[in-house]
Amino acid sequence: MLETQSRDFETLTHRLVLPRDANHHGTLYAGTLLALALEAGYATAFRAAGLNANLVLKRVLDLRCYEPVPVGQVVQIRGRQIHRGSAQIVVALWGTPLPDRLIPWMDGAMQFVQVDECGRPEPLEEEPDDQPMIIVEPPWSGLQERTRKLLRVRQ
Repeated sequence: MLETQSRDFETLTHRLVLPRDANHHGTLYAGTLLALALEAGYATAFRAAGLNANLVLKRVLDLRCYEPVPVGQVVQIRGRQIHRGSAQIVVALWGTPLPDRLIPWMDGAMQFVQVDECGRPEPLEEEPDDQPMIIVEPPWSGLQERTRKLLRVRQ
């Protein structure tokens, strides 16, 4: 199946970087970046899973920061599902480039699992298609390929 979803299937997260979010250089602290990415990833996975989702983070597959983000900057993270299994969803995150920049300020991938009341994996409401999800448009295609390689290594 060729995935042709539009931006309507993306989740957008915005955040103003405040002094409390900064490191000693006056830029976004790595711990805050991780927390912000997790929020954006969870929102993306929850939206993809549906309103009855009970998701937990299984692992951060990849998280990269390419640009320092100064205090006072509003950042945007776009999120999208790039893989779906019977009880899992993998989402990709892409930080919209900062003003006057061409590359994303961050990107990454996170894996979430649907669990029951006991914390055991439980199938998602929708079963995955028999065919793998193929995303052809950037930036998702590159993140999906990188994630496939990481999942192969970690299995």
